[in-house]
Amino acid sequence: MSFNTSSRQLSKTDEAPEDVPSQEVTPLDSPEAGTPEAETAETETPEAETAQAETAGASVPEAEAPEADAAEAEAPEVEAEAEADPEPEAAEAPEGPEVPDVPEAKAPETETPEAQPSEETTSETETPEAETPGAETPEAEGPGAEASDVDAPEGAVTPRPRRWRRVWGGWREKYPVAARVLWWTTTAVALAVVVVALLMPTQADKVRVAAFVRLPVEAIFGAALLIVLPRRPRIAVAVLAGLGLGALTVVNFLDIGFNEYLGRGFNVVLDWSLFSDAQGYLQDTFGKGGAFGIAALAVTLVIVVLALTTMSVIRLGNLAARNTETATRTTLVLAIVWVTCAALGVQYAPGIPIASEHTMQALQFKTEQVRRTLRDEAEFAKIAKKDDFADTPPDQLLTGLRGKDMMITFIESYGRSAIEDPVMAPGVDATLTAENKKLTDAGFAAKSGWLTSATYGGSSWLGHSTFMSGLWISNQQRYRTVTAGERLTLPGAFKKTGAWDTVGVMPGIQKAWPEQKFYGIDKLYDSHNLGYKGPKFSWSTMPDQYALTAFERLVHSKKHDKPLMSTIILTSSHQPWAPIPELVPQDQVGDGSIYNAIEKAGKKPGDIITDSAKSKQEYGKSIQYSVSSLINYLVKYGNKNTVLIFLGDHQPIARVSGNHASRDVPVSIVAKDPKVLDKIADWNWADGLQPQQDTPVWKMNDFRDRFLTAYGSTPAP
Repeated sequence: MSFNTSSRQLSKTDEAPEDVPSQEVTPLDSPEAGTPEAETAETETPEAETAQAETAGASVPEAEAPEADAAEAEAPEVEAEAEADPEPEAAEAPEGPEVPDVPEAKAPETETPEAQPSEETTSETETPEAETPGAETPEAEGPGAEASDVDAPEGAVTPRPRRWRRVWGGWREKYPVAARVLWWTTTAVALAVVVVALLMPTQADKVRVAAFVRLPVEAIFGAALLIVLPRRPRIAVAVLAGLGLGALTVVNFLDIGFNEYLGRGFNVVLDWSLFSDAQGYLQDTFGKGGAFGIAALAVTLVIVVLALTTMSVIRLGNLAARNTETATRTTLVLAIVWVTCAALGVQYAPGIPIASEHTMQALQFKTEQVRRTLRDEAEFAKIAKKDDFADTPPDQLLTGLRGKDMMITFIESYGRSAIEDPVMAPGVDATLTAENKKLTDAGFAAKSGWLTSATYGGSSWLGHSTFMSGLWISNQQRYRTVTAGERLTLPGAFKKTGAWDTVGVMPGIQKAWPEQKFYGIDKLYDSHNLGYKGPKFSWSTMPDQYALTAFERLVHSKKHDKPLMSTIILTSSHQPWAPIPELVPQDQVGDGSIYNAIEKAGKKPGDIITDSAKSKQEYGKSIQYSVSSLINYLVKYGNKNTVLIFLGDHQPIARVSGNHASRDVPVSIVAKDPKVLDKIADWNWADGLQPQQDTPVWKMNDFRDRFLTAYGSTPAP
């Protein structure tokens, strides 16, 4: 301890300790020489002289150093320690003449030079409580700021708070109003995030304010749990709950998207494989850069949702823990309100009860969906093995169509809405009427009906396989199961007879297609071997007119020993319906180069895909183009032995067909030979290319067996 500290503490005694020699203060040794205090020292008692000599350069009279006395009064523990053992400190004090810090005597002033050393000395022993109120130092904010420097071990470093805490604390003190606004805003956002996540609907048309003005029971249970838990378990539970809530929110977003595009919710077991197809669709529509940007945005959104829900739950949990009494009362009141509203069936709006169990019901539904999916796989495998025509001898299959050139043609997204929707129907109906007249003039006749597709808005392969196999293929697992087996398909039945050659024209196939064997297709013409040199039209690799022209050039016009059974997929009516090809003179189709100018002059996908009204208009135009291309081909290249079956694979997306549209698609059979249509007279289908509202509706998987039976096939289970 320093000399100054020891002498200040000794000044509290009446006399100097006996073992400390008296020091005579001379003008050379003391800065008090020449000051008023030095002159009055002569009249002081010997005891005062001794005390003053011992405190020279270290302290000032009590009247002149109130701050030092106040500091000593506020630090009794430190002073008590010093007084308890004054002798060693006094022994360490150097003699007066050898003190190097004593300043030279100065002119008399109100305050003596000794005051400065006194303050410095006091600062060495004062605790933080003795500091001037309002003084801000880093040590004062740290966790160890309450410990005195005197008590700290020699060389010890006082721990400091984290930098962000110091910065935040300083900013909060400087801008208290802004800090309060920020606090309330953050809390409100956290509460809103949790409520929205708990109440988010799974269909776009149900996302409205009324859906979120409800009381979720999950929030009440969660609040009660977080209130009673200690800090560490509370944080752990809040993190898990936040991540779970974020994951559920992501699934809700997927449900909204799947309901919008596929007319069903997201299947957490089967639908992950569809993301690669979605990526391919985005790339074909917006290019590689646009597809990458959308994918990056989707991944970022998932991360943000997970982080936001987790931080929101943690914040609300900590807030409840800091205000336990208020949080407990609030939770109890909300629980009583929820029970009352649930018991009385109180509703905020028709079909929207105030007492909500939305999240629990969603979890129950997803859990049951997983169970159903797993059970369905085994059950469907058994169903797929049963086939009434699997063992039918070849000579007993399709006897009523022998010698006919068969064409089964799918028109992408050709749904019932195209014929009945008030926006699209006028143009499409006019086209069907005009094309039916062309057929009649060329000697053809047609009958049309409705089929309910197993898919909606997309996943065309599910519709194709349902129609061809006679099984209800409504999900990817069923599709994998049936295509891995040996189910008799319509093309396969024609092939089994040995009386037809089977070919496929599928411009939408852009990679290996192992399903060719399952369908019984001998020769496949995909996007790579149809000789097309023109541009892509968004997802569609080539216009329908070109695909049919290439089929005629490469297949139909060739000499064959057997009639053809052709499966053709037309893709120009695939979303986003921009740009749309135009019909060109048949002799100008060539290698497709003529379509370069048409594609450049067409509308951009980005201008259509987000606008429902424009999407409807362009969708209708695309259906008109596809139907016209097909009928023009049939009239030009068909003959008395040609039989055409054409249909849609599914309805367009909800933005076009509507949120509650059916899954029905039109189907037509066209032929010159009247005997072909006579065999299906009992189907009660409508005459012409346009089915009526009262025309019978079948499930799409029923068509295979009805068709085989109508045209002479004998079941042999």
